[in-house]
Amino acid sequence: MPPFHFQSRIHHNMVERQWVRFWMRFAGLTPLGRIATWLASIPAHPHKARVYLARMNPRGYFSTKAVIFHGDFQHGRHIFVDDRAVLFQREQGGSMVFGDRVFVYRDTILETGYGGSLTIDDDASLHPRCQINAYVSDIHIGKGVMLAPGCALYPYDHGTEGDTPIREQALVSKGNIEIGDDAWLSFGATVLGGVRIGTGAVIGAGAIVTEDIPDYAIAVGRPARVVKYRK
Repeated sequence: MPPFHFQSRIHHNMVERQWVRFWMRFAGLTPLGRIATWLASIPAHPHKARVYLARMNPRGYFSTKAVIFHGDFQHGRHIFVDDRAVLFQREQGGSMVFGDRVFVYRDTILETGYGGSLTIDDDASLHPRCQINAYVSDIHIGKGVMLAPGCALYPYDHGTEGDTPIREQALVSKGNIEIGDDAWLSFGATVLGGVRIGTGAVIGAGAIVTEDIPDYAIAVGRPARVVKYRK
């Protein structure tokens, strides 16, 4: 590559960085903040390459393609919420609280409703297409937890009484979902109500967790069963 082409590319990259830094100063969830976020993201690469934007502002990065429809959403510093993520509060939905540096990747849907609340602690990451429904009971996701794509957390179910359509049944729950610090749920894992997944536990791909998993256990299968321990 001729030297002048190389120098031109360096200059172009510097201009892009300055543009991004300038507009991210004003980013946030206010109308002005949303406009600033959109302007900052114009030259930025998509998806995970955009995470660095969240580090530029303690108010974090909320994609303008994300939907924030929640009356009791509270968040810490340097949050990343990617394209088409949805944060939704249904009727009687409780709070949705994020700690610092929570990353929610594209197409993930988070909901609270019917008395349930959701808390996600510092440094947790939810990868694409996760579905987290805190209905009836609460969900608590600990520090540093990683949810691979397609994970689902459901602490509730429909009633199954006879002679009544399922759509008219009251929602029921076996209790809260608790995921301990530094746990990892592999692709497509499902966690049901009344379950605690221990600190540092690993849940295999496609597993269905219906009972408690101890600290540092590795569990696989449907239903999930412990096969060994990390330590």
